[in-house]
Amino acid sequence: MDRIKPFWNIIKEYWKKAHMTQIVILLASVSLLAFLAFFAYYAKSANVGQLKKGLEQATIIYDKDGDVASKISANRSEGVSIKKMPEDLQNAIVAIEDHRFYKHHGFDIIGTMSALLKDIKAGGAAAGGSTITQQLTKNALLSPERTLKRKIQELFLAIEIEKHYTKKEILEMYLNQVYFGEGAWGVQKAANKYFGKDIQDLDLSESATLAGLVNSPSALDPYHHYDRAIQRRNVVLSVMKQYGMITEAEYKAAKSEKLVLKDKKTDALKGKYPYYVDAVLDEAINQYGLTQEEILTRGYKIYTEMDQNIQSSLENVYQQNSLFPAGKSDQMIQSGAILVDPKTGGVRGLVGGRGEKVFRGFNRATQLKRQPGSIMKPITVYTPALEEGYTPDSMLKDKEMTFRGGYAPKNYNNQYLGEVPMYEAVEKSLNLPAVWLLNKIGVEKGYESAKKFGIPLTKGDKQLGIALGNIQNGVSPEEIAQAYTTFPNNGNRSDVHIIKKIVSPTGQVIVEHKDKQERVTSKKVSQEMTSMLLNVVESGTGKGVSVPGYKIAGKTGSTQLPFSGAEGTMDQWFAGYTPNLVGVVWMGYDKTNRNHYLYGLSEQGIVPVFNAVMNATLKYTKPGDFGVESINEQKKNGSPLKEKLQNIDETIKEQADKLKETIEENKGFWKDAADKIKEQLKGILGQ
Repeated sequence: MDRIKPFWNIIKEYWKKAHMTQIVILLASVSLLAFLAFFAYYAKSANVGQLKKGLEQATIIYDKDGDVASKISANRSEGVSIKKMPEDLQNAIVAIEDHRFYKHHGFDIIGTMSALLKDIKAGGAAAGGSTITQQLTKNALLSPERTLKRKIQELFLAIEIEKHYTKKEILEMYLNQVYFGEGAWGVQKAANKYFGKDIQDLDLSESATLAGLVNSPSALDPYHHYDRAIQRRNVVLSVMKQYGMITEAEYKAAKSEKLVLKDKKTDALKGKYPYYVDAVLDEAINQYGLTQEEILTRGYKIYTEMDQNIQSSLENVYQQNSLFPAGKSDQMIQSGAILVDPKTGGVRGLVGGRGEKVFRGFNRATQLKRQPGSIMKPITVYTPALEEGYTPDSMLKDKEMTFRGGYAPKNYNNQYLGEVPMYEAVEKSLNLPAVWLLNKIGVEKGYESAKKFGIPLTKGDKQLGIALGNIQNGVSPEEIAQAYTTFPNNGNRSDVHIIKKIVSPTGQVIVEHKDKQERVTSKKVSQEMTSMLLNVVESGTGKGVSVPGYKIAGKTGSTQLPFSGAEGTMDQWFAGYTPNLVGVVWMGYDKTNRNHYLYGLSEQGIVPVFNAVMNATLKYTKPGDFGVESINEQKKNGSPLKEKLQNIDETIKEQADKLKETIEENKGFWKDAADKIKEQLKGILGQ
């Protein structure tokens, strides 16, 4: 200790001479001021002056051209004036949520300090203590996370809001967007939902009940927790009496009143294109981290890739029950379809099912996970085989075989030709040639090809069955559409998406999609694949799909029944495309069993539906040019020299591009080597 004392004295002397205490205080003060200045600037730039206007608007869905396509009219967008809200309701909310509401200027220092002490004890942000203005700020402008940063943002924004609006305006905005449970945002919807009344007809007991729900809507829901709701209502009434808002007599009368619950059913979400709107919400929630409550209550502007002509035409097709096979009385044959721009990956239209539609119900265009069947053959077998040097004319074995592990697939008609060219195996959707070929090039190549196409696989999928679409977790029409953008897009796969950007009520862009593509295969291979898939539609399993003026390539697929003793299929698929539109349609029962399965083959089931979809929607796109003819046309024309020369030219160009990339990557190496040679030459000449 004595040894340390001299050093400690030196430090103290230096600290005193250098005025370190003052410097530390100054630095701390400057840091605190900078910290506060940042949040003050943040609040100023939030444009809270547009808040009320934004909250009065529904969330609007725009199409690809920036035109209004649909409105999500959530309950709070049907807001009512504060003048229509009973005084008892206003007082009940103020009493239980923020009894000093009319005295503070956005935040209550007493309530804030109390919450802060609780947060410190809990070791993090755990307590509330927010004023009504702060709650409005959180619900309308901020994320729901409980962090210190958000708390500070909330405080400064609340102060800014109080500068722009009167207390009554703030209370009105709050009551029109706060959540009361049971899907009810805003007091008008809550009054309808719980009491079957309009807001102005609520009595004191009902007003106190609604005010009590705000704290914990699910736990206090009177439909499911009646006693809890009554207890909470009584707490609200007690607090109202405490602050002189009601008399003793009013308190006793309201407390003794029994709640008569009645749901005045209203359409919570009114809007066009319900399946597309559902998909918009799902993408915003799952990919961008927004909540359903945010989307439905904040008056967002959501710009999408929808083409309204295509979307409405697709919906019209799905209204024509005669196009679809007859189902059973207890279960309808279901279907989902999606249409995508291959260049951008933008979803132009989708329908997620047939029959009655419920808000955010099961969407078969985006959420379905079913075995894809033969529509996987171009992805897992034929594309990697073409990359390995096979051609559309390569001969493939077509006979009954048993592969390793006892795997013994069969052709759908149990007929075998011995040997067939690749294009015929594709055209007729023969199973044995596909499995034989995958076995030849190696399962690993098929597995890796599927991953490049964006198909989600597991390690268990690394088996010969992927040639025929046997994958553990299944796929959705959206995932298949994304994979098939590769073929009309010269070997590049586009990122399929619905949302272009989301803009907040204050004009802030909170989400923006950037188009991107990934190289899957070469232009040459994608064109060879297209030439074979054109044959499928012209003379193969997809024959029956025809739209005047448009060349359509595609592939059918079906899956086996999970039981024996019946002739039919479990799922039917069609994935097809033109140069400017990719379409995928699935059809089947939601629950397949011996009484519910699809009779017949794709030609009788999915093909007529896909044909109707293409005829209804392609007219809103340009025909385009694949730059390649079908195998049928090539055979008829004798494989024109021009096309062969074009392929050679493409190959030379691709090799030249690769050489250029290699030279660029090694530019530094060659420069260093040249410099060394120069130095050596100088040395030799100097001697």
